[in-house]
Amino acid sequence: MKFQVNRDVFSEAVSFAVKLLPQRTTLPILSGVLIDANDGGLTLSTFDYEVSARTKIEADVSEAGQVLVSGRLLAEIASRLPNAPVNFSTESGRIVVTCGSANFTLLSMPVEEYPTLPQVEGTSGVIPGERFAEAVSQVAVAASRDDVTPVITGVQLEASETNLSLVATDRYRVAIRDIDWDGGDAPAETVQALVPARIIAEIGKTFGHSAQIQVTITNADDREVIAFSAGDKTVTSLLIKGNFPPVRRLFPETVENYAVMNTADLIEATRRVSLVLEREAALRFSFSAEGVKLEAIGSEHAQASEQIDAHLVGDDTVVSLKPSFLLDGLGAVHSEFVRISFTKTDNPNKPGPVLITSQTSRDEPGADNYKYLLQPNLLLR
Repeated sequence: MKFQVNRDVFSEAVSFAVKLLPQRTTLPILSGVLIDANDGGLTLSTFDYEVSARTKIEADVSEAGQVLVSGRLLAEIASRLPNAPVNFSTESGRIVVTCGSANFTLLSMPVEEYPTLPQVEGTSGVIPGERFAEAVSQVAVAASRDDVTPVITGVQLEASETNLSLVATDRYRVAIRDIDWDGGDAPAETVQALVPARIIAEIGKTFGHSAQIQVTITNADDREVIAFSAGDKTVTSLLIKGNFPPVRRLFPETVENYAVMNTADLIEATRRVSLVLEREAALRFSFSAEGVKLEAIGSEHAQASEQIDAHLVGDDTVVSLKPSFLLDGLGAVHSEFVRISFTKTDNPNKPGPVLITSQTSRDEPGADNYKYLLQPNLLLR
């Protein structure tokens, strides 16, 4: 194998290919990046049986061939090469990388032992990259990070002909975002796919600037797989098996009691007042006609409180919320104002979950179909 390639193009391609590889793997060969050189240029691929990445770039190939090399090492080298064309060749089981005055010799890995990458054909739907990235960033934050219950460590995609819904939960909060998409000739019934949150969050960042993202949900070799493609880049992921909890039923159809306030003001006040809190402690929010008062009792040495403007509709309400969870929801509200709605429970002394939605102005609800349901901590009475 022998080729010459633009340094920046090569570095970006290697970085993309290795980005989703696990930091540690039980099989060293799965840490490799497969480089396939032919007359059409280069194809760089990675695969660890759970997730794969593939990208194609242009290169001047003088000798075709395949080689497998440590992915993270090659990415580190490529990112630090001088500003000159990269010359890549193989000699007696070793790989020689030359760029300007820099020379590297790397050990190649056995290509024949590398697993076959999943092949996914067809398209389930198409969606603008920027809109998809925004929806993922709003929802993925609510997914659980506890691997004990794998089914809630993912983001549930529910696709119909014209709508794509993203849902995530960690038992303490639920985030939902609905967006329009082109399902093409998709069947009338809703197609579901439970994608690992870590994977879909990275895909949102990587493909967020793409004009269109093609999404394909399929059974490949008796494995449920989802593929995301944009331009010459493709990422596939094995889906999480199991039934996602029916969290939609937790959302109320209407709420009469709510408060509207400036999103930035509430975020900054929450950050300030929570400075004195012990870890995992709750922040007390008292909503009234005068506004909302935030109170934190950290210890006998430190307390804090602050009041900001709020427009309250309905009864005075007091709830205690975990600041970090509240800030996650507020950070996903991409509007100047935010609405916090108060749901009811059968027990008058036990506040129901609060519903966070965007608000275009003090009087006009937002139109982004984003909803974030957060379970309050019980007040000590």
